[in-house]
Amino acid sequence: MDDAPTPEELPANLKFLRLLVTVLTGTMIAGLVIIIALFVIRFSEKPVAQSAPLPEAITLPDGTTATAFTQGRDWYAVVTASDEILIFDRTSGTLRQTIRIEP
Repeated sequence: MDDAPTPEELPANLKFLRLLVTVLTGTMIAGLVIIIALFVIRFSEKPVAQSAPLPEAITLPDGTTATAFTQGRDWYAVVTASDEILIFDRTSGTLRQTIRIEP
């Protein structure tokens, strides 16, 4: 009833194909394990550089509404609802530059 050939009876090219599929499967499993290990190692590390502390308070010009905030090492910027970017000095909190975003 079972007419399937045993591995010894298979032609040489099918034996070679079976070997290739086995090697490919092992390689893919090893690659997946390595990728997962690299993700775990990378995301469990502490950050190398500490980010700059956020300012305690930001005083905006009258009538402006903040929509976004970003910061650099010695400055921070606020994007306003009127499409302006206000760049402030981190140490003094004074307005350094205003950039108007044109539509």
